[in-house]
Amino acid sequence: MKNVKQIWQETAKQLEKVYDRREAENISYLLLEDLFKVSKSSILSADPDEIEDPILQKSIERLLNNEPIQYVTGIADFYGHKFNLKPGALIPRPETEELVDLIIRENHISTPKILDVGVGSGCIAISLALATKGEVFGTDVSDEALEIAVNNAELLGATVRFSKHDILQEELSMKGLNVLVSNPPYIPEGEKSKMSLNVTQYEPETALFVPDKDPLIFYKRIADEGLKSLKKGGKLYFETHEKFGEEVKMYLQNIGYSDIVIHQDMQGKDRVVSATHE
Repeated sequence: MKNVKQIWQETAKQLEKVYDRREAENISYLLLEDLFKVSKSSILSADPDEIEDPILQKSIERLLNNEPIQYVTGIADFYGHKFNLKPGALIPRPETEELVDLIIRENHISTPKILDVGVGSGCIAISLALATKGEVFGTDVSDEALEIAVNNAELLGATVRFSKHDILQEELSMKGLNVLVSNPPYIPEGEKSKMSLNVTQYEPETALFVPDKDPLIFYKRIADEGLKSLKKGGKLYFETHEKFGEEVKMYLQNIGYSDIVIHQDMQGKDRVVSATHE
C-alpha cells in the first residue's frame, strides 16, 4: 500500500503538466484534504491510507482540463470556514476575505443590521453573520447561487435571510442598515480574452463581467440605493476592480457619501472602497 505522502507527490507530479511546481503541490494537498479527508499532518508523516484511485484519477483529469480545484472537490476555504461550492457560484477569493475582515474590524456594533448584495456562495453574508451575530440579509438574482448560499448557511449554522432580487431592476426594500456590502461583477467584457481558462470556462459569467461602456453599473445602482437603505452613519463597502477604485470614490463623493477610503489588498492593489452615509 502506498502512503499518503507518496500519493501526494505522485498527484503533484501529474499536475505539473498544467501548473507550476508550488501550485501543483498546493492543489494536491487540497485535493487529498477536501476529497479524501486526509490531513496535512498525515501527508507529512507518510501515514498509510486507502484512497480510491478511480476517484483520484478522475479528479486529476478534471484539474488537467483547467477546472478549478474548488469545483472538483466541491469545497472552498473562506475566512476559516469550508463552503460547499458548485459552478453556479463564483469561487471566493482571498481579497474578499480582506473585505470581510475590514468590515468586522471597523464595525463594533451590537447585533448590526447587514445586507450583502449579490451573495454568490454566501461567503460574505455567512462569515459576517457568524462573526457579528447580527441581523444579516443576502440577495442574488441567481436561483442557483441562492440555493448554494442557503445550503452553506445551514451547513455552517449561520442565520441569514436570503431572497431573490435584481439590484439593477428593483429597489432595495430594507431600511436602517448599519452595513451594506457588495462584491458585484466588475470585470469589463474586453478583459475576458486576457483571463485564464480556469476562470472563463468554468465560473459564472454573470458574476464576473460588466459592459465595457459602463463598468460601474452595479456600484452606481447599489450606492444610490444605499442612500435610502443605510441609516445615518451606516457604512457602505465595495470590492472593486483595481482600475476603478478612484472612479468609484468620485461617484460616491458626488452623490453625498463621506469618509470615503480606498483600501489596498495584500498585493498593494486598490481593492475595497468604503464610505459613510451621513
